[in-house]
Amino acid sequence: MSEPAIAELVPVDFADLEGWAADDHRAAFAAFRLSAARIVDKPPKTKPLGPEGTHLVAAAKAALLAGETLTAADARVFFETHFQPHRVIPAEGSGFVTAYFEPEVDGALEASAAFPVPLYGRPADLVELGPDDDRSGLDPVLTWARRLPDGGIAEYPDRGAIMDGAIAGSVPVLAYVANWVEALFIHVQGSARIRVSGGGVRRLTFTAKSGHPYFPVARVMVERGLCKPAEATADVMKAWLLGLSPDEARAVIGRNRSFIFFREALVPDPALGPIAAADVPLSPGRSLAVDRHLVTFHVPIFVEADIDAPVGAFRRLMIAQDTGSAILGPARGDIFFGTGEAAWHLAARVRHPARFTQLVPREPKS
Repeated sequence: MSEPAIAELVPVDFADLEGWAADDHRAAFAAFRLSAARIVDKPPKTKPLGPEGTHLVAAAKAALLAGETLTAADARVFFETHFQPHRVIPAEGSGFVTAYFEPEVDGALEASAAFPVPLYGRPADLVELGPDDDRSGLDPVLTWARRLPDGGIAEYPDRGAIMDGAIAGSVPVLAYVANWVEALFIHVQGSARIRVSGGGVRRLTFTAKSGHPYFPVARVMVERGLCKPAEATADVMKAWLLGLSPDEARAVIGRNRSFIFFREALVPDPALGPIAAADVPLSPGRSLAVDRHLVTFHVPIFVEADIDAPVGAFRRLMIAQDTGSAILGPARGDIFFGTGEAAWHLAARVRHPARFTQLVPREPKS
């Protein structure tokens, strides 16, 4: 018996996409071109919602041949020539969009009273669980675990245990930040630029996680009757956490058992974001995090949403170049807005209904 469809992809015309003609197709093309070299070198794995990863190769080769200096009009022609829009109609629920950014914070390479909280590198014994791993005795929701010397696996310490020092001294530390609230936001965003004392910037990006399920800390505010779900935006949550006592903040943050580990990320162009899940640097306002279990990386997706100020009406072609633990479903996206405070103010309050249209590669003409 076949699995029920998670969504229907309904062919539409580009004229049906509200705001398509007014979009900056040149910016979308620049983001897609970053994906193009990766697609040609290693086509992405095909996911249930598609498209077929190898079908992106022809468009990727054409993008590389077109060069970097396309006009906006030519960039629009490129997408309309190589792709056919298909509206994503989920089998259940509706589309929803959030947003994220790359924090830029002060920190240090050595622990101090001002910067006591570690951002850890990847533990040597942490592995992502595969289909052949023996999960007997493990919680079935775990996605990563500790590889034991005898080849077996065991649950890795969760956030609360790590905050209490469970891995201190046994795992490399890449940087230290001011408090666990700041660390939580870096974990949730999956990357950061750390302005280290003495000068210089260390860029960090996701490399692994403890494997425990993600829990949205904002839900604690709703549980306590402090706000309604739609009001539990990132800026509201951050202000609330910073107003708690350090012990209470630690207890609340510990509810999210998922803990993130980082690697240093060298991105030559400071205007771009970190290298993310699709192995390309993120483009502010053009990179979209999607459900990696459902959507093939590097596919262009047109997003339509009416977002509160300061963002406003959002009608933009984006490229699926990242993912996240909370990004689940066929019509679910997370907009990358860039780095630092300006990007934070754009991203913090985005929790809105949205419509997604996937640009499916056209069949090559014989």
